[in-house]
Parts: sequence; structure tokens; C-alpha cells
Amino acid sequence: MEGERCGSGDWQSILEALKSSDVVETRIRLLSKLGDSNLSEKSDLATLVECLTVSMWTYWEDFTCLDVTQCLLNKTILNVAAKYIDSDISGCLGSFLALGTKASMWCGKHLKMTLLSIQESQEEEHCTLFFQLLLDFFSFSAASFSALARYPVSEDKELIVIVERFILEQLNIAKDSISEVKRTHSFGSEVLKVVQVVLDAVVRLCRVYSQAVNWELCDSRTERSDIDCEEANSTKHVINIIKCIIEKMCELGILAANDGGNLVTILNLSWKGVVTLLQLGKGALAVKVNVPDIILTLISLANESLRCAAEAWSSRTETITAAEAKRTFLPVKFYLINAVRISSQYPCQAYLVYREIILCVLMISTLGISLSIEKHLKTASEVLAELLEPTYFHLLNALLNSAQVKQELKFQILDWLFIDEHNSNSSVGDPSTSYWTASMDTIFTVSCEAMPGARILLLSRVALFLNILKSSRDLEEDVRLGIARKLGWLLDVLVDEEVYSSVLVLQVPILYGSGQTLELVWQPMFSSLILSLKTFMIVVSPSPMWSEFEFFLLQNFFHPHFLCWEIVMELWCFMVRHAEIEMVVGIIDKLCSLLKSVASIQPVLAPSCPLRKMARSICKILSSGTESIVDQVYSSIVGDDRSQLSLVMHIALLMEGFPLNLLSDSMKSIATRRIMTDYFGFIDSFDDKTLQACSSGVFGLPVFALSAALQSIEVKTSDIDTKTLRFLVAIIQKYRSSMDNLMKDHCRKLLSETLGIVSNMKHLYASDAMEEVILELQNLFISGQAASDTQLYECKPDLASFLAGLAYMKIVESDKNAKSSAVWELYRMLLSERHWAFVHLAITAFGYFSERTSCDQLWRFVPQNAALSFDLESGDEANEERFTSEFKAFLDKEMTLTVTPSSEQLGLHLKEGLMLKEMVLKMSKVDTEAVECEIMKIDNEKQANKRRKLPDGISKGMEMLQHGLKVMGDGISEWQQNNFDQKELHNKFLAHYSSLKDVIDHLVGLAGSG
Repeated sequence: MEGERCGSGDWQSILEALKSSDVVETRIRLLSKLGDSNLSEKSDLATLVECLTVSMWTYWEDFTCLDVTQCLLNKTILNVAAKYIDSDISGCLGSFLALGTKASMWCGKHLKMTLLSIQESQEEEHCTLFFQLLLDFFSFSAASFSALARYPVSEDKELIVIVERFILEQLNIAKDSISEVKRTHSFGSEVLKVVQVVLDAVVRLCRVYSQAVNWELCDSRTERSDIDCEEANSTKHVINIIKCIIEKMCELGILAANDGGNLVTILNLSWKGVVTLLQLGKGALAVKVNVPDIILTLISLANESLRCAAEAWSSRTETITAAEAKRTFLPVKFYLINAVRISSQYPCQAYLVYREIILCVLMISTLGISLSIEKHLKTASEVLAELLEPTYFHLLNALLNSAQVKQELKFQILDWLFIDEHNSNSSVGDPSTSYWTASMDTIFTVSCEAMPGARILLLSRVALFLNILKSSRDLEEDVRLGIARKLGWLLDVLVDEEVYSSVLVLQVPILYGSGQTLELVWQPMFSSLILSLKTFMIVVSPSPMWSEFEFFLLQNFFHPHFLCWEIVMELWCFMVRHAEIEMVVGIIDKLCSLLKSVASIQPVLAPSCPLRKMARSICKILSSGTESIVDQVYSSIVGDDRSQLSLVMHIALLMEGFPLNLLSDSMKSIATRRIMTDYFGFIDSFDDKTLQACSSGVFGLPVFALSAALQSIEVKTSDIDTKTLRFLVAIIQKYRSSMDNLMKDHCRKLLSETLGIVSNMKHLYASDAMEEVILELQNLFISGQAASDTQLYECKPDLASFLAGLAYMKIVESDKNAKSSAVWELYRMLLSERHWAFVHLAITAFGYFSERTSCDQLWRFVPQNAALSFDLESGDEANEERFTSEFKAFLDKEMTLTVTPSSEQLGLHLKEGLMLKEMVLKMSKVDTEAVECEIMKIDNEKQANKRRKLPDGISKGMEMLQHGLKVMGDGISEWQQNNFDQKELHNKFLAHYSSLKDVIDHLVGLAGSG
């Protein structure tokens, strides 16, 4: 029969010959003849398969072959089976699959042996033949899966076992082959291709099977008495198959991920296969498959990729290109996308690992922030924002936006994400431990247990919170409610010195638009914060969540931290600009009523009193209001009322920047006329009698009113004449001659405000009366007895403004000119100040003067001991060249807007944030004590109201306290003049003295009311 085509009637004789032959070569020839047969009858095909799987079982040895002939024999068997796999094998499907199972096990053993001997030249032919056999096997395997898909899901228990075993063994050999693909040399690419075909076929089989079963039987909550036993077995069979394939594909995915990018096709196919299989059955696999573990695996792969990148980049100094960043981040995006798809399908299972998901999101966000700080890593930061930021946000949203996750669980996620635990440690941190200086690879060392207290993740929590606010339109109502209740957390965390400094200094890449119109823009983080809050404000405005937002605005109306207060005020202004007019009018009316309620008991000149705080907030809000609203407030609070209460509220509003420029023309004219009339009325009547009869809380208020009003209205030059200069001279003289501390305090405040008025009136510098003012100032600050009065430092900020305005006065550059000499000495005094705030004021004033004056000999204005003349580190070796250099650098810096954050900026803001944090903590402590005192006061209110008349002893005691306070004040003044080396102790004593004075004044008020 050799060399001839086997006829349809001769194949049985070949089978008989095969059974009786013991020679391998003969078997191969007979099998080849058998492969040439064309069997069309089912009975013939069944007999053939029985022969291949039963009668010839002994030919497919359990042990690996010792020479080429055994491999050739097994390859021939596979070829014969493969020829008929596409035929109707419904009657012998189990036999085909059993053969495939046997073949996969044998190939696995042979693969290990081949890899051990692959370097031996004598085994080259054998190895080549084996890999050809392996390729044939995978082709047979793929065809077998396709054959399975053609037939209904089996209900036969024996066949079910065979099918499940077959699938398990096929995936085992596929994994083994992939893991060793690098060592298979020229066959590696072909092995990869054929394994991909197998995996595709496996997924297709699952899709077909999933359509043929009743998935309700998989739901443990389903209770039915009419369930068919065979149907239940079939369903269980399909679930076992899908579960097995998911587990093996996860293993393949991990294997491909750890290969360093050489198995991209397998990586893509395996994880996409996992996602596809989990989507079958509409989530019914949740009770059978360990979905949380799969999500954790994907997250771990993403974290590991980023950790390796961070470790490599942390020591890099050259610029990271966009191409390199994309190569790093694209696999991470792939892992996250698949995690998003699974979490969206199984949100309840994803919730079980929400802490790990949140940690992953925060670490990626922190990495992005770290990359944005360094110039050579900014491109990588942009790529991360473009590729990963939307994806990790979708991962978080898969939990927050799911209808299957209960509201209380969503709130639990938000509590864990925006946890308040960092505030429990109110101690001041070391600025050197800032996460700005931390190495990037330390980001990925944080565990879930350590996450709540991990400061390195703190700023990323803020960034993520802002991202949620910006995307709040796409969130469910319950999530918006949870976020609205967390708005206070944002302000609390801004008090942290590192967050405060970062928000002010840092610029971050922000994506705008959607789809193909996405645009990446670098934006200050503070601007992003304001925009996010405004977006959220718009989203919740027509919903029940508005009450939560309104509560947030009211609760933080007087926030002690200035940045938080500015943020809250900006939101109030935004509401005033865009809300319905009826709503705005109602809010303003209530605020005005509150202002009136606190005005009657508070000293208006104390910036920290509730009256001024209230006025400050109202003025800030009114700056965004309409003309009619500003008119309404002015009429309501001031109007025609000339009472002391009205005057106090009027002054408070003006001193806090009431927007007079927004008043209607008629109302503005009325307001200006009132201010000017009160001002001239006061300075015309100013003398010793008015000073002696003055009240501690309201003296000189018209001067304060005009000084404040000049910031927002224009006054005709003819309205303010030389009377103001004569008034200024009178104040200086009264201050020098007075021995009463209270009168000196009033004069000092009037001096500051009047200097401010003059500095805004350029025409006054051309007056002849200006010379007397300058000489009096010289005598007061430099040559007179009061020159040693340390309290005069309060006037130096306004003195600096006054000196800057001297640029508009003609100065004779001669030593014989008394006015010129006085100007030089005043500037020298100011430029000699060492405190950083006074240094800034002095050089700012001198810079303004230098640019506008006609003087050529500017060196006359600069003292030898000018602050800028000293070496910054040693504090000595003053010289003129250093002053000139530093002065020029200051002016250049004033003209330049720094865009890139610098370490110097960060350090300054960090120290500033630290001081602000301490202040807020102290104020919080005081507020707590005040509440306790208020409770005690309420408890005793009934008894206090019964006290109609105070005993004589209390009244006498009040007089003694006031007298003692005056004596003590005189002693402090004398101490200031004679003990310059005890400044720190003096300042502490003065602070306690001021507190004592406030207490005594309060007691006097109580005694008077009693």
C-alpha cells in the first residue's frame, strides 16, 4: 500500500496493521496513509478516533521521547486528528478532547526537556521537529475549541469532566510556552502567534456557551423549585470553564506584564479576555470568581510600573521626553482601563478593595505633582495628566457613581479619602521634611494602613478633591451631597503649612475640553481651586444640596485663616454676581442687620473686632454687587442718620474698603460731601479741649473716614487745601508736648491717617506749608525728644508713603537747605530699618521716589548703615556697592512676574503658612474657652439681670484701676526710652498691658451699665 492513495475501503486494514506493528517507522508510514483517507461516514470517523485515542493510546507515551522518530510519530497522530476535527465529530467529541489533553501533557514535559538540551548541537534536529509539533498541537487545540463551540453545552457528566480537563491542560501548556518564548529562538514569534489564536478561540467558546445557559441559576439569591438538574449541571459546567479561563488568563497577563514589554500582544489579549469573560452573564460571576483579587492584581501592576519609573527618574537630571513618558505610562493606562471596566461591571466587589483603589489613585496624583515641580520632568507631568488622570478618575467614579453601591458606603469611601486624621496632630512640622524635597520613589512605599497619616499624599488629596468638584455635574446626587459635606475639610487642610505654600506657589497641568478638543494648560493651583469650587457651586445651586453649600459659606464667614477667608469671600462674590437679584437682596439685608447688631458694643478702630470683621466681609461682597445693591446698603446703614452708631458703622465700612466708586452718581456725591464736611468740621475744631474730651472709641473718625475713602473715590484738589498740612503740624506738636498716654495714642493714630491723606494729594507737595511739615517730622522722628519713642513705629508705613510723594516736590540739593537736609535724614532713618517689613516699605518708597524725582544726588538719601548695605549672611561689612546692587535687584524683581516656583518662594510661603497655622490653632483654643465662658454667663444670666445697683466698693475700685493703669503706662514710656537692650521683654510686657487695658475698659463699661 506504500506510495499509493488509500481507498475508502482500505483504511480498516491500515488500522489492523497499526495495531499489530511494533516498529515506529512503520507506524508513521501507516498513519500517513491513514491521513490520506477520506472518511465521510460518522461510523467510520468514530472508529478512526477510537483507534487514535484508545487502540493507539500506548503510542503516545507518557514519558518524553528519546529520539526524533517518537516526535515524528506524535506529530503524525496530531495531523491525522486535525484533518477530521472540522468534520461532524458529535459522536466522538470526548475522544478528540481526550487526545488533545494527552498531547498537551506530553508537550509540556517535552518542552522542559527540550529547553534543557537546546544548546546541544546534536539535538538541533530534534528540537526543531518538536517545536514544529508544538505549533501543530496549538493549531489542533484552537480547532478543538472551535469544534466545541459548534455543539450544545454538554449535560453528560463524563464529557463535562473531559472538557474541563482539556481546557485546563491547553491553558497550562500555553502559559508554559509563553513563559519560555525567549528561549525558543526562531520559533518564538510563531509560538506567540498560534497561542494568540488559541486564546481567541477560548474566549469565543465562552461567549457561545454563555448564551446557552440560564444565568439566573448562578445567582445564589434565586430560589426556584422547578430547576432542572441537568440544566443546573450545564450552568455549573460553563461557570467552571469561564472561571478556569479567567484565572489562567490572569496568570498569563501577569507573566506578560513582568516580561518588560516583549509580550505586548499577549498582555493585551489576556487582560482584554479577562474583562470580556467577566462581562458575560451580566455580573452573575461575582459569586464564583474572585473579582476583588483581579482588580488588586491590575492595580499592583500599575503601581509597580510607576514605582520603577519613579525610581529611575528620581536620579535623572536630563529632560524626560514625551516619547519616553508615553512608553512608561501607556501600560499603566492599560491596566487602569481594565480595572475601570471590571469595577464598573462589579462595583460591589470593587468596593471590597476601595482602600487599595484610593491609594493607587492618590499615588498617581502625587507622582504627577512631584513631576510638575522639577523643570526637566514637566513634560512627563503633562503626559501623565493627559493619559492617566482621566483614567484613574474613572476608576474612582466606578465606585462613587454606581447605583449598586449604597449611599452609606459611598460616604465611607469619601471619609477614607478625605480623612481628618492629619488635623489630630496639631504640632508644628519641620519644613525640611516637606514632600517637595522627598524622593519620588518614596511615594510608592506607602501602605493602606499608613495612608491616613501619610503627609506625602496630602496635596494629592486636595488635587483629587478639586477634580471631583470640577466633574460634579457627572456625579450622582448622593455623591454630591457627600462632597458638599466635605467642603469644610478642604479649608481645614489648607491651614496645613505645606498645602498652603503649595497651593500658592505650584502650577499644575489641567485638561480642558472633551474628546478631540482636549487642551492641556498649566494653571496655578489656587486658580484651579477657585474654579473648581465655583463649578460645584453652579452644579448644586438648583438642588437640595444647596443648603449644605450655603451652610458652608455661612459657617466660614469669619474663617481665621486669611486664605480660607479669601476663598469663601470669592464664592460669596460669585454668588452675588450671578444669583437672582431677589436672593442677593435678601442676603445683603440679613448681613446689614447683623452688622447693626454688633456695632453698638465694639470699638471701631480695632481691626480684629467683630464689627470690622463683619464690615470687611460685607465690603468684599459688595465689590461684586450692582449699583443698586451698593446704594441700598449705604442708605440702610448710613443714610441721613447722624447718630454715633451710624457714624461707627460708616467708619467701619470705609476703613474696610466700602466700594464708594460703585455708588450711583447722586449717592456718591452725597457720600463724598458728608465725608468732606465731617473732615473739615473736625480739623477746624481740633484743639486741646477736643483732645482732652475725646472718647476712646470714636475720636478722630472723620480723619479715618477720608483716609480710607481716598482709595475708592476721587476728591477735587481744591477740596483738600493747606488746612490739612496745618492740621498735620498741629498733631505733631500736640504729640510732642502731651504727657497723657491716651492723648498721645490718639495723636499717633491721627498722624498716620493724615500722612496717608497727604500722600494721596500730590498738589499739596507744591505748597509752601510743606516745608514746615517736613521739619516737624524731622524733629519728631529724628532730633526731638520723641525720637526715642518706640510707639512711633506705627506711623512709619504711612511715613514711607508720604516720603515717596516727595518726588513731586522740588528739592534743593544743598547742605545749607534745611528742608532738603530734613528729607535726607528722614529717608536715611527709614532705609536704616532692619525689620524685613520696614525694609520692604523703605525701598519701595525710595524706588518710587527715585524714578520720579528731579534729584541727581540720590546718594545723599542713603545712609551708610542702610539695611541693604549689609552682607545677608554675616550681617556686617556694609558698603554702598552692595546697596546699589540689592536695590537694583529689588526693582527688577518688582517688575518681573515669576511663573516658575522657586525654592526661595516655597521657603517663604512655608514659614508664613507655619505662622498662620499657629495663629489659627491659638484662635481655635481661645474660641473654645470663649464658648465655655459664654455657657457660664448664660447660666448666671438671671442673677446678673437682677443687679440694678453696684456696691460703692466696685465703683471705687474702678477708679483705682484706671489710675493705676495710667501710672503703669507712664512707666512703660520711661522704660522704652532708657532700656533698649530689653526689647523682647518689653514687647511681652506691653502685650499683657494692652490686654489688661482692654479688660479694665470692659469692667468700666459694666460698672457704668450697672
